[in-house]
Amino acid sequence: MNYKEFCQEKLDHLIEIQNLFKQQFDIDSYENWFYDSEFELLRLYNSDEDEVYFTYIPVGTYSKEKQTWMWSWFNDSSIEKNKKKLLVVKEFGIKNQYEKLQEGTFPSDELDGWELTSVCLDFLNGIGAYKVNSDHLDFYMVLTAVEDKNSKSVQQSKQKIVECTQHGFARPGFVCQHLDCKTVSGFHEAFDTYKGMELEEEDDFQAWCDECEKVRAEYGEWNEESENFAQIRLVCENCYFELKKFNQNF
Repeated sequence: MNYKEFCQEKLDHLIEIQNLFKQQFDIDSYENWFYDSEFELLRLYNSDEDEVYFTYIPVGTYSKEKQTWMWSWFNDSSIEKNKKKLLVVKEFGIKNQYEKLQEGTFPSDELDGWELTSVCLDFLNGIGAYKVNSDHLDFYMVLTAVEDKNSKSVQQSKQKIVECTQHGFARPGFVCQHLDCKTVSGFHEAFDTYKGMELEEEDDFQAWCDECEKVRAEYGEWNEESENFAQIRLVCENCYFELKKFNQNF
């Protein structure tokens, strides 16, 4: 069986499994998502009362800008330990001379993401698949089980995120007091960000307005005076990117 025939067979199976999965969990009804790489958990939710958790295994990412695919086992930024389970797919690719299953990264298109996820679904005994969309990357994952909301891993995951009255639980962000969605004030960041990106352990989403940037530049750094002017406040990741979209100057 050549690679094209092999992938079509796996895609057909994925469609069958995915239809049953969507019927059972109605995943398209959830407007928000959040995934925790440390605990390998995907949360789909509308509110704290309307949510569901799944354990997942990261398959890989498709870069919209570079138009390349990268397997999670090849990606040093991917911290999920269970990505090693994908090596069985790599070994199968080597045995059958299927290049896309053995090369860590390669020129690609969006269809490859679903094809490769469908292959992994079989090898990993997944119950469904999910794609997280961001501005720059599509992140594909195989979902392996439903996770109890009262489980230890879910509770530990919630301890390191913030609870937002609008968006529920999400990663924290820090913004100056002047940023809102009423008046465009400019948007400066500690580093370039996009929603859903992986963060290093010591990093946080941090942003401030044009006026804060002027004060910071005047003092040459963040110090007691510039920080007092900024009055940094805590927001959730979703609020952070709403503020970014509204205030960013182009």
